[in-house]
Amino acid sequence: MKLFNDTELFATGLGGKKTFDLPDTELILIDNFFSKEESDHYYEMLLHKTKWREYEMEIFDKTVTAPRMIAWYEDKDNPGADQNGPDWTYELLTIRSRVEKETQVDFNSVLLNLYRNGKDGVAWHSDKEHNTGPNPIIASVTFGETRMFRLRHKFRKEIPQVEIPLHHGSFLLMAGTTNSFWQHQVPKTARNVLPRINLTFRNVDRKE
Repeated sequence: MKLFNDTELFATGLGGKKTFDLPDTELILIDNFFSKEESDHYYEMLLHKTKWREYEMEIFDKTVTAPRMIAWYEDKDNPGADQNGPDWTYELLTIRSRVEKETQVDFNSVLLNLYRNGKDGVAWHSDKEHNTGPNPIIASVTFGETRMFRLRHKFRKEIPQVEIPLHHGSFLLMAGTTNSFWQHQVPKTARNVLPRINLTFRNVDRKE
């Protein structure tokens, strides 16, 4: 029996907008992009109503189950989109509208990641380029548990790694040449943490 709601435990950050002064990137963080009430609502709706699925990936010539769950939504009129894929929900459309208003960019797809606990994470990587181009604009929204988001420059090892705690309701914009020059990760943690949901809005443009 729960005596309180999990969302009462989620930190929302200090608020405000921060532009990072880093080379080869356009990186902007907005804490409290969604209010605590909005964030609680979206967290509950996405956690319980999304058709989450596991997926397999290749690592060092081995096929393994990724340590997180995903869901993918895309405009059906986008060339090559899966016509049997799920339809955008009202909540996702509302979140997308807020993100598009902030960025002045229209997005046609979103990848949702569910980090169920501290054993889930994502290793160092840059996003694949075959459907989005080498330098996509990626708008990231987080609901739920605060997890650390790390970045490292691919070529300039003298630049220290960057650590950004992504709080409940936060927004992170990665644009410019970020994907070409930086890698990012969400490390696993031994701490006892609650689920985190991350949405990354992007534009898919499949080349024929």
